[in-house]
Amino acid sequence: MNTEVRAAQTAAGRELVVRLAFGSMAAHTLRAAVRLGVVERIGDGPRTAAEVAAGAGTAHQPMTRLLRALTALGLLAEHTPDTFTVTPAGALLTPDHPESLTSFVRMFTDPAIVRAWEHLDSSVRTGEIAFDSVFGTDFFSHLARHPELSADFNAAMSQVVSETAAVLPQAFDFSRFASVTDVGGGSGTLLAAVLAAHPGLTGVVFDTADGLAEAANTLARHGLEKRCALVAGDFFKAVPQGSDVYLVKSILHDWTDAQAVTILRHCRQVLPAGGVVLIVEPVLPELVGSEDEGTYLSDLNMMVNVGGRERTREDFEELCRQAGLRVTSVTPLAEAAPYSLIEAVAD
Repeated sequence: MNTEVRAAQTAAGRELVVRLAFGSMAAHTLRAAVRLGVVERIGDGPRTAAEVAAGAGTAHQPMTRLLRALTALGLLAEHTPDTFTVTPAGALLTPDHPESLTSFVRMFTDPAIVRAWEHLDSSVRTGEIAFDSVFGTDFFSHLARHPELSADFNAAMSQVVSETAAVLPQAFDFSRFASVTDVGGGSGTLLAAVLAAHPGLTGVVFDTADGLAEAANTLARHGLEKRCALVAGDFFKAVPQGSDVYLVKSILHDWTDAQAVTILRHCRQVLPAGGVVLIVEPVLPELVGSEDEGTYLSDLNMMVNVGGRERTREDFEELCRQAGLRVTSVTPLAEAAPYSLIEAVAD
């Protein structure tokens, strides 16, 4: 390798490492923008930094510095000095945007998520959940004790499910079934999309009482109150009987293998002849690529905060086998990457 090539590689490497080291700063810049309502205050724009500062109740110069940092991150554009507009990416930080990510940003930059990450090295050494030692309880118990944070978490989960909700109803032939139970279905966003696309179906959203807090509003917005029931419970104890399809999205990765098997086994126990369990989760590839960055960071997040993990196809097949299920297909949901649809039937 000649000197020029080596120098170029070193320079590119330095740039990558520095950018990654600044990552938490970028995240908190997003958090400040959301908490100060920067994007809503700019609106259709353009707006001067002074106007945004006045609306947010901040000093002019610090707001200018925040707006320029957001511009450098690609969320705003500065057309003339000290005058800003919102980019398409920045518009996603508007609460009333149909694909808003404000609750997602608020939740995933909250101390409830990020403080345990300070102890990632400890989790790697010991395999223990860092969150529990930092906060003195487990993540979901912590949410239950803090209603505002729990509401943010529910809203964040609803926001990130929107892409899957747009894809899943057409990715699987629901029309040959009569009823679907969404296990851990939260706000009901995903099941509402399935029911809206398949008028012959009825449904059940099953979650804890806290998890179901917004589900009634979701069903009402879609006119589905008569076709979908809300059932509160604990999927570690049982899941409701009576459906042909049991949908489990972004649930298993929160839990250990033994806990995930318990959830799946409860689905298997109530699965009728000809029924199916649908698991919607990222499936780790055989070889890591740069496009998989988010999935592997999610895997570490599961480790430090809740004790779960992301899994390979082989991992899912083993979980299903232990639960009395057999995986029949794994289909990547390209338009909702990195998620895949895993179909499993009684073994």
